[in-house]
Amino acid sequence: MKLLTVYILPMLVVLSMAGCPLPAEVKDDEGNKLCARLYADSSVYYEDCCAGDYLDVKPGEDVPYIALRFNNRVSSLVVATRCELTVWSKKPKDGVTKKFSSGSYPRLAEVKKGLFGNWDDSISSYYCKCN
Repeated sequence: MKLLTVYILPMLVVLSMAGCPLPAEVKDDEGNKLCARLYADSSVYYEDCCAGDYLDVKPGEDVPYIALRFNNRVSSLVVATRCELTVWSKKPKDGVTKKFSSGSYPRLAEVKKGLFGNWDDSISSYYCKCN
C-alpha cells in the first residue's frame, strides 16, 4: 500500500493535470478517428502542454516531408488508441528514428533522442499506422 501512495498516486495526479487529450479522444473536427495529433507548443507546466498549432495525422499517413510550419517545431503529441507513430529527425525519413505507441507525450523535451538530445522540435518526417 505504501508503494501505491508514494509512487503511483503522485504520477496519476500529474497525468490528470496534463492539458493533452486522452488517446481515445484524438479525433478530427468531424469526429473521425485520427492516428495522432502533433502540437507545436509545450510548456514546463503539464496543464499548458498540447497547445498552439496542431497537425492531425490520419491512419496510414506516410509523410517523408512534414509541412514547413511544423518542421522541427513539434513539442507535444498524442497517439490514438491502437496506433503507432514512427518519427524521424531528418527528411526524407532519415536520421534518428523513434516509435511512439498509444499515449500522451506532453513534453517531448523529456523523451530522449540518443545520448544527449531529446525529441523537442526534432520531428521532420513521420509514418502512422493503426490496428
